Amino acid sequence: QVQLVESGGGLVQAGGSLGLSCAASGSIFSINAMDWYRQAPGKQRELIAGITSGGGTNYADSVKGRFTFSRDNAKNTGYLQMNTLKPEDTAVYYCNAAVVALASRSVRYYWGQGTQVTVSS
Repeated sequence: QVQLVESGGGLVQAGGSLGLSCAASGSIFSINAMDWYRQAPGKQRELIAGITSGGGTNYADSVKGRFTFSRDNAKNTGYLQMNTLKPEDTAVYYCNAAVVALASRSVRYYWGQGTQVTVSS
């Protein structure tokens, strides 16, 4: 009943920028925390950024100062602006959200399908 869809990935040269979106739809009352993860080939999925319902953010050291996580609660959408991209940022990026269900007010975590980001050197 709830879907999470990421978009905005693609191919960019080192030093460039990309913006990712994570849009939630369905029977949603509200969204609590949202997180962005990424998984590079042969590596474990890692948490890179998080945002609270009030807009407070935290970042992994590897992206701090280059990535910015924001959200639009009215649209149930989170945004990850990625600047000064490096080849080591190449990965599949996943969004995770703690969704409060419209009917039950229970909280459940959802994952998006992922979007590929490739940074060429």
